[in-house]
Amino acid sequence: MPTVGGLYYYASKNGNGQPVLVLLHGAGGNHLHWPYNLRRLNNYKVYAPDLPGHGKSRGLGEQSVQKYAAAVAEWMQAVGIKKAVIGGHSMGGAIAQTIALEYPNLVSGLILVATAAKLSVSQDILFKLSTPNSTPSAIELILKWSWMPGTDAKLLEKVHDQMMGIRSAVIYGDYLACSNFDLTGRVNKIKVPTLVIAGERDEMIPLDILWQLESGIKSARIAVIPNAGHMVMLEQPDQVAREAQSFLADIS
Repeated sequence: MPTVGGLYYYASKNGNGQPVLVLLHGAGGNHLHWPYNLRRLNNYKVYAPDLPGHGKSRGLGEQSVQKYAAAVAEWMQAVGIKKAVIGGHSMGGAIAQTIALEYPNLVSGLILVATAAKLSVSQDILFKLSTPNSTPSAIELILKWSWMPGTDAKLLEKVHDQMMGIRSAVIYGDYLACSNFDLTGRVNKIKVPTLVIAGERDEMIPLDILWQLESGIKSARIAVIPNAGHMVMLEQPDQVAREAQSFLADIS
């Protein structure tokens, strides 16, 4: 897969359907946090970049959602994506909301997965991430709160290894960015069609907070996925892909 402007990205051109879909992963992740069937959604062009400092992308990461949003906007323009539905998971959803507000000409819709207008981060996690020696224990806590009990052990191990492969300073920067993110007074200015996808048993961002996001964006609707936690797109990939496919068809 190619690299443009220092960002490595997955690109699937499975069809000529409009709109284009851009998928942004969450804190400490990479493009593989989006399941294969969503990255290769039927009839649509799908792009999934690794954010700066993540996966195979260059850079040191950022400590603010605004800077990540600026990097993604610059990358979109460099790749030639004039307008897209921006899908984002958790921190990626915060980035997506910010792009919709700061770079509205680039956005035709939003798919916000397990995210909110304000992200709060456990001070225990932030403290542990601030020191490389305690980063592994912070990652263990993050994974514990992100997945449903009984999740396949091989999938958990895979995601654990991916997070451990990222520099500790990058993960710390991600969670600092999340802790400072707050658009509660601005999300009502988002006018594009929006799909909010929630895991029914998300312990990181509970359903009541997701309902607040849905009610704040007047053009939004919410899809609650049963038997899923914070990593809903990996826990229930088929259901999430169906919701995304239906949303794209509705707005195309």
